[in-house]
Amino acid sequence: MLTIAMLAALGHHDELKLHIRATRNTGVSPDEIKEILLQAAVYAGVPAAGAAFKHAGEAYAELEKDKR
Repeated sequence: MLTIAMLAALGHHDELKLHIRATRNTGVSPDEIKEILLQAAVYAGVPAAGAAFKHAGEAYAELEKDKR
């Protein structure tokens, strides 16, 4: 969870998506990811968090696509 927050703050979007996809194996829920990214907005800025939310959405869409 800390790694996700740091990657969001630093703008490392490819790595962020990798770690978000990995949450299906670590038990971190999508709601917990939202909370992490909301904290990133406070401490790293809204633009960084906005980009992270966009990439998180893409990662979850990829996970749904892989399920089919």
